[in-house]
Amino acid sequence: MRTVTVRLFARARDLAGTGALLLDLADDATVADLRRRVTEVCPALVSLVPRCAVAVDGEFAEDTLQFPAAAEVAVLPPVSGG
Repeated sequence: MRTVTVRLFARARDLAGTGALLLDLADDATVADLRRRVTEVCPALVSLVPRCAVAVDGEFAEDTLQFPAAAEVAVLPPVSGG
């Protein structure tokens, strides 16, 4: 088990009421596992997280990526506007 800091931006930060979450994840966790855990810890993000991009160490990551323990992780909501 490891603790990962997940940075939240824009609408995700607004809904969560914080700029970061500390999550306990299995050592072999994937981005999909992280998405599930974010919504467990912060139910206000349930409808937003599936539409968000997840960046690991500054690179957009697929849900199947198994990321290292010391990775920088960020949840980036879709951008809208015109």
